Amino acid sequence: MDDVMHQPLLRERLYRRERRSVPAAREFVRATAVDWGVDARLDDLLLCASELATNALVHGVPPGRGYRVRMWLHGDGILRLEVHDSGDGRPAVREPDEESGRGLLLVTALADKWGVDGRAPGKVVWCEFGFTP
Repeated sequence: MDDVMHQPLLRERLYRRERRSVPAAREFVRATAVDWGVDARLDDLLLCASELATNALVHGVPPGRGYRVRMWLHGDGILRLEVHDSGDGRPAVREPDEESGRGLLLVTALADKWGVDGRAPGKVVWCEFGFTP
């Protein structure tokens, strides 16, 4: 029984390649965090969710494909948000211009950690937030 209590909680949802998927992904993240009782830093989490979902939609989802949003809640006080896409390339923080380039700068400023992991095809862009369980 004790092992079950230490297993992370997991929820995920798939989204189609369409603009309205970003607000839907943000609402999924909000509802999941609230359901899990993790409302500290909720605004930061939601902004990161919007940025990562937008990046997946604009840069990582080829036509006819979608992206997945996955959330993990670990018993050690870590909430992890992942956005899985099937696009090429590896996102990196860059100097913003007038129209773009601020997303990962915001994620870097708001999340405790973030990174990119490979998958076939595509990548997983993730960020983590610590909280007091």
